[in-house]
Amino acid sequence: MGSVRQTYRSFKKKLKLYFSVNWYATWRFNLKMFPFATARKLPVIFYGKIKFSNLEGKLILDAPIKRGMIGFGQSFEFPTTSKGTAELYLQGTMICKGHVQIGKDVGIKVLKDAVLKMGHMACFGSEIRVLCTRGITLGNWTGIGYQSQLIDTNSHPMMNTETNRYYPLNGTIELGNYNAVSNRVSIMLHTKTPDNFVIASNTLCNKDYTSLGENTLIGGIPAKKIRDNFKRDWESEKETLKKNKIIW
Repeated sequence: MGSVRQTYRSFKKKLKLYFSVNWYATWRFNLKMFPFATARKLPVIFYGKIKFSNLEGKLILDAPIKRGMIGFGQSFEFPTTSKGTAELYLQGTMICKGHVQIGKDVGIKVLKDAVLKMGHMACFGSEIRVLCTRGITLGNWTGIGYQSQLIDTNSHPMMNTETNRYYPLNGTIELGNYNAVSNRVSIMLHTKTPDNFVIASNTLCNKDYTSLGENTLIGGIPAKKIRDNFKRDWESEKETLKKNKIIW
């Protein structure tokens, strides 16, 4: 009897997963981005509603090709419901170096000649906004909490009224490996972090923090060091994270 119940639960889970996939968007995207031999493996799977504003760019998979290695609109956090506002504008280049998870209602815009790089098990939580005009890099296992934003541009020309010199309009963002970024964090141009770094909720990041070293907690507006010898215990969570986020 126990084995029957287990088989039923497994079947029910697979059926639910099948109907959660936006098969039209999934096939359309894969056939657009890859040769048929790769596209048929469905390395990118979309869940729920998604708007493709631009697909003139390219997606490079710098890892062994597997089904569902990139999940867009995945349900891996609370709330599990979606507002249906997910949008992808890919005019530049997106590079994924392994499994990548993107939550619900995420908006990603990569402009022409810009590059968005995501390491293995890099993750965007729900309702995140990404504007990449030059370059944004996330290291392996680096996760960004819900309702955060990554913007590598000032968007508008800003000037010093004494010197009449303009501040740089665009820059880059480079987040190291094993960065734990909490919710509602604003990561702006010129942000650079070391490996094993923690960023508290409601923080504004806008400079190079690598001199602070690893195992550091920062927070505030603008961000400053809060504590040394502080890190997320990734090793104790890895198997659970893989089980919850690698679903194919």
